[in-house]
This record gives sequence, C-alpha cells and structure tokens, in this order.
Amino acid sequence: MAGGLVGLLDDVAALAKLAAASIDDVGAAAGRASVKAAGVVVDDTAVTPTYVHGLAAERELPIIKRIATGSLRNKLLFILPAALILSEFVPVLVEIILMCGGAFLSYEGAHKIHHKWAHRGQHEDDLPAVALDADAEEQTVAGAIRTDFILSGEIMVIALKDVIDEGFVSRAVILVIVAIVITAVVYGVVALIVKMDDVGLRMVESGRPRAQGIGRRLVSGMPKLLALLSTVGTAAMLWVGGHILLVGADELGWAWPYHQVHSVEDPVRDLAVVGGVLGWSVNTVLSAVVGLAVGFLVLTVVRRLPIAGHGGTAGHGDAPEHRDAAAH
Repeated sequence: MAGGLVGLLDDVAALAKLAAASIDDVGAAAGRASVKAAGVVVDDTAVTPTYVHGLAAERELPIIKRIATGSLRNKLLFILPAALILSEFVPVLVEIILMCGGAFLSYEGAHKIHHKWAHRGQHEDDLPAVALDADAEEQTVAGAIRTDFILSGEIMVIALKDVIDEGFVSRAVILVIVAIVITAVVYGVVALIVKMDDVGLRMVESGRPRAQGIGRRLVSGMPKLLALLSTVGTAAMLWVGGHILLVGADELGWAWPYHQVHSVEDPVRDLAVVGGVLGWSVNTVLSAVVGLAVGFLVLTVVRRLPIAGHGGTAGHGDAPEHRDAAAH
C-alpha cells in the first residue's frame, strides 16, 4: 500500500514538473513573440498619445482607458480567432499576411521619413486644451481604435509566426498572453507619457526648489520624449518590416535576398567577443535598408493612385487634424 502511495506521489510530482515546464515554455514563447513585435509596439506607443495630447487633462486617462479596452477587444475577439483559424488550416496564408504587414510597416516608416523631409523646418504649434463633447470624444476613441486594429493585427501576426509550430492550445494561450501584456505595457506607458507634463506642472507649483527643478525637466522633456519615440518607432518599423520581408521571401521560395544579407552578416559574426553584437547590427541595418527601399517603392505607387489622399497612413496622421476638428 505504502509503495503504491509513493508511486502515486511520484506520478503527481512528475506531472507537476511537466506542468511547470509547460508554463515556463509558454512564458518564454510569449516573451519571444512579444519581442519580435517590438517595432509595432514602439510605433503604437508613439502614435497613441497624439489622440489625447492637448485635450483637457481630466479626460486624458478615461480616453486612454477606453482606447486600451478597445485595443484588447480587437486582439482577443477579432484578430486572435482569425489568426488561430488561419494558422490551423491555411498556415501559408499567415506568411503571406505577415509579408503584407512587413510591406505596410516599411511603407509607414518611409511615409514618416518623407513627411519629415517635406516639412523640415516647420513646427506644429502646441494645441490648447479643449473640452470634447460626447460626440467628439466618441469620434476620437473610435478613430484611435480603428488605427489600433491595424497595429494590433501586425503585432498578433508577428507573434503568431514565432509560435506557429506550437500546439493549438499552447498557441492560443501564448497569443492571449501577448495580447494582454502588450496592451497593458503600451497603454500603461502612454498613460505615463501623457500625464508626465501634468505631474511636472504640479511639482513646479509645489514651491519646493528641488521638486520645481524636476518638474520643469518633466514638462520640457515630454516633447523630446515623444520625438524620440517617433524616431525610434520609425527605425524599428523599417527594421522589422525589412526583416519580415527577407525571411518571408526565403520561406516562400525566393532565397536570394535573405542569403545576400547573411553573406555579409556571417563573416562579421565570426569575430571574437563582439561578433554576435556586430552580426546582429549588420542584419538589423541591412533589414532596415530593405525596409526603406520597399517602403519608398510602395509609397511611390500609393502616391500615384488616383484615390491617394494627402493625410497620414492608417489613421496615424489623422490625430492632429481630428483634434482640430474636435476643437472647432
């Protein structure tokens, strides 16, 4: 009897270890998938504050909360089921969709660079705080959620590609974790960014010299932080977009571009001590060059289309104009 009990306990312990290992594997896979989506995450974080910057301070956090809720709904109720069905029954479509997303990321990056070149030397005036009525706030939130749908789709497909060889249940759990974690991180950071100047202003008004110094730096640092995020986001989009296109072309049968990049990367990677960092850097720069080339090619085609407008892409450039409309 005692032997049977010991055997049972051994089985339970073995199952517990297996379950723990499975949880660790899922967590690690979710982490890797989240990192692969870095380019879109940074862009999402840089874009979202434009929807609330300049609005009345008391409405900033409620609007961010509503956008975050809509973002999570996009990921879990619409994008996740579609991604799981495609990956289960037509996995090749995932690669094709991912490459379309890579081309779109490259286009977004090229569009941002072109916009900066075309408007260099110009500075947008700070918008005054405005109180949105209910209809205008609904339009602001709806526009942000529509933009987020595209960004969320890119994030989820990039994450899916990294775990497509996992079992269906593990794949679903990993993507749910990615959706929740990335949404929490993005909109948590967005909330901190948009309230940074308010916190700084209160510190300036506190009357304490040390707090006033920190407060002034927070207020003056917010525009610089947003500019830095925009720059990093643009670079990350080109890198991630180009890398997706290179890997996707290789997997779909056109290996030449991917092999050319590796022919430059491999000799550098063999160098002692710094080889790994240099190899990654070479791959990143060449991927960004590919992304930039494809992005400007797509941008040229889009600008020649008769239906092409003059606004931002995918709602990215609509935020300032939307706020102006709301203010009026």
